[in-house]
Amino acid sequence: MAKRGKRYQEAAKLVDTEKLYSPAEAIAIVKKCATAKFDETVEVALKLGVDPRHADQQVRGTVILPHGTGRDVRVLVFAKGEKAEEARQAGADFVGDDDLAEKIQGGWTDFDVAIATPDMMGAVGRLGRILGPRGLMPNPRTGTVTFDVGQAVEESKAGKVEYRVNKAAGIHVPIGKASFTEEQLLGNFKALMDAIVKARPASAKGTYLRRIHIASTMGPGLRLSPQESISIKLN
Repeated sequence: MAKRGKRYQEAAKLVDTEKLYSPAEAIAIVKKCATAKFDETVEVALKLGVDPRHADQQVRGTVILPHGTGRDVRVLVFAKGEKAEEARQAGADFVGDDDLAEKIQGGWTDFDVAIATPDMMGAVGRLGRILGPRGLMPNPRTGTVTFDVGQAVEESKAGKVEYRVNKAAGIHVPIGKASFTEEQLLGNFKALMDAIVKARPASAKGTYLRRIHIASTMGPGLRLSPQESISIKLN
């Protein structure tokens, strides 16, 4: 087992590994544990009671975090003509068509979100082997294949994040930075939990939210009470 550093060991003393924390309690401790020299990301990890091998038990979607992610999101848009101009006016960092496709085929992936108009998917589809493994492939289900590129760009810049269940029935989503206030992190956490609960597949049986943990990049994880995680009331 890897030996933990002194900073982590000190932070771990603040955590009761046998306790199920309320979201507000956990967030307060996570902020205290985030002592790295950089602004650590706060991430939520969930274990769901679904079987991802079945198509009708996939849990995937997007949610706009009300207080953003704390990141400067670089948005790329595949579009032509008026839609390309709409994307630029909305604040897209990179806009193009076949020229961008060729650049990506050459190995360039210096962006965080890719959006495409439906008429560009013929060219974009050929980039699947590059964009797919990085989670950058535009997809209609996440609102990144659309003619409403202006809105898509604005939402991505404002703090739109994707959640998607993996093969182990887990979901990992960032909800902000350790520098956020407790109220901001709690608001983002509530938005995420509301979206995931709403996305519960009708075919999922038994307990849906099996385990929920929250942690900063370099800090220890805290286990949350599923019941308290879905009954948050904000001031």
